[in-house]
Amino acid sequence: MPLKQAESEAKADPQHQRLEKRVLRVCDSAGAFIEWWGFRAIHGRVWTLLALKGTPMTQSTVANTLGVSRALVSNAVSELSEFGLVRPVEDHRNSPYEATIDVWPTISDILRTREWMLMESARVALESAIEEAETQVESGHDLTFDLDRMKMLLTMTETAQAFLRTIVGMRIPKPLEGLAGWAGKAAALVRSFRPVA
Repeated sequence: MPLKQAESEAKADPQHQRLEKRVLRVCDSAGAFIEWWGFRAIHGRVWTLLALKGTPMTQSTVANTLGVSRALVSNAVSELSEFGLVRPVEDHRNSPYEATIDVWPTISDILRTREWMLMESARVALESAIEEAETQVESGHDLTFDLDRMKMLLTMTETAQAFLRTIVGMRIPKPLEGLAGWAGKAAALVRSFRPVA
């Protein structure tokens, strides 16, 4: 039986339709999650569909399955390719695409560039505010802002940066046995957020 005919018959099967509906909900949820992080929902939807399909899909098939325009999928696939999250399986314009399952390099790169810079900006601003507050105290002026809280916020920011540095520097452990060590490190870091009594 030709592949297209087999796929067509599978799509007519009620069980296949129920599964596809659930997979599309997963795609929508992944899109919402990705959107929450400041990216476009279509990126999460396309990547998730390709990852869950297990076999390469053409952009037209992705568009039809998700119920969106081919142009939207084309743009998303192009951007996902730049991030290394999808790749063509053949070397021609209409090549099917597959998802890159190991997304950690992309996630850590984004954390390293975007999130790190946001925290670094906050840290530098806090240090500047603390310096100014200390100068005013030394000059005998009353402070209108709480210096101890500024220092506490600086410590929290530096701890968050240390946490981010740890996350970016590690590889997600493949065997489950490795999760215990990772969880222990994460718990120790979270404990460092708690104020000392």
